[in-house]
Amino acid sequence: MKIHLTSNSNLANSALDRSSAAHRDTSRPLLHLTVCGSERCKPLEPTVSSAAMRWIQAALFLASASLVAQAQNPQLLPEIDTYLKVNPAMRVYFQAEGDRDGGVPIQATVGPSVQYYLKPLLKLQKITSFDLDDAKKRPLVLEAGYRVITAPNDPVENRFMPIATVALPMRGAFLATDRNRADLDWKAGVFSWRYRNRLQVQRTFGIRSYHVTPYLNAEFYYTSQYSKWSTTQLEAGGLFPIGTHVQIDAYYEHQNNTGKKPNEQVNDVGLAAHFFFALRDSRTSESNAKTPSD
Repeated sequence: MKIHLTSNSNLANSALDRSSAAHRDTSRPLLHLTVCGSERCKPLEPTVSSAAMRWIQAALFLASASLVAQAQNPQLLPEIDTYLKVNPAMRVYFQAEGDRDGGVPIQATVGPSVQYYLKPLLKLQKITSFDLDDAKKRPLVLEAGYRVITAPNDPVENRFMPIATVALPMRGAFLATDRNRADLDWKAGVFSWRYRNRLQVQRTFGIRSYHVTPYLNAEFYYTSQYSKWSTTQLEAGGLFPIGTHVQIDAYYEHQNNTGKKPNEQVNDVGLAAHFFFALRDSRTSESNAKTPSD
């Protein structure tokens, strides 16, 4: 048996010639694989499995997203968060980040926050056992934060942020969180506010002894300035733990802002480093606590 591989040169040339693209015969493949036996030759049509097709579609999607990102000239948004667990029910942290929140130009945001949360759920502990963020083990987290926001050629902005986050375990070891946040802003003596709702789904996967947690989230902004839902923000990223105290969060972010006309679309790449510490008495008291509720 012989196998012959031939090419359709006419179709290859027509693919390079845009003027004849409309007359291309798309019913014939560019490459023909022919299997020849003792009696006759049979053309062997290429086949692609459904799993391979899904990978091809995913690759095309990522390639198109990359081209869009290059066209939009995305910026790198750095962030550093340092968490300190005071006791089993309270944690404080300090945040320093660069962002383009709601489509604004790049700005620096710094400030502290305090979090109060309920006892961890056993189901949440199981599905977040490799996530260093202790708050994800809690069904409810209440938070209050203060931020100072600075930008070039712009007055300093002060922000107070009350936040409530609900975590729900899902089938298949998925974790869903719903964060409700209000931004109360004072800038040059003028008060404004925003309500933000973020829905996120994540799941941890093991690669031998290492574990990575990819996630997807969507956040929606209602802005008092425009009296409408003016911003939609989509993120896709992953959490990468390093040791027992450091976790890297790398993500791609897309925003669609409809407050001003015409609509503005922003694409950015974020890189955050989260540092987690706990007071010694906090670790001792939690280890002596009762078994978490289910």
